[in-house]
Amino acid sequence: MKREHIRAVPLWRGEHLRHDCIFVEHDVMWLGMRGLGVARVQLFMSLSYNGVEYPCALVSWFSVAGDSPDEDTGMWIVTPDLDANGVQLSSVIHINYILRLAHLMPVFGDKFLPLDFHFSKTLDSFSHYFVNKL
Repeated sequence: MKREHIRAVPLWRGEHLRHDCIFVEHDVMWLGMRGLGVARVQLFMSLSYNGVEYPCALVSWFSVAGDSPDEDTGMWIVTPDLDANGVQLSSVIHINYILRLAHLMPVFGDKFLPLDFHFSKTLDSFSHYFVNKL
């Protein structure tokens, strides 16, 4: 059994925020990416109802772009799920639906990043991301 640490903290090592990305089980009838969601954990919390505590996570969603992996890389591409105002969609999920960590890498265009671009802004700055394979 493998163990991973999923982090959602405002200050990682006292400097920058860290909100890890995850694969979320969506539809067990589909294999691979077609049955999974990709999300970014904003925070972990517990909700109590009728004396039962439910461990949950507030997540921001990404959607798979296209019906198949990218031809050149073999990796799936995801985009942030945005509402009509351009705000990324969020929801609360039970942590039992979290499958594992996901690693997102920007799909870089043909322009250079500004010299003062900081890595901590990556997941808020691009419109498309490659996602690692399972």
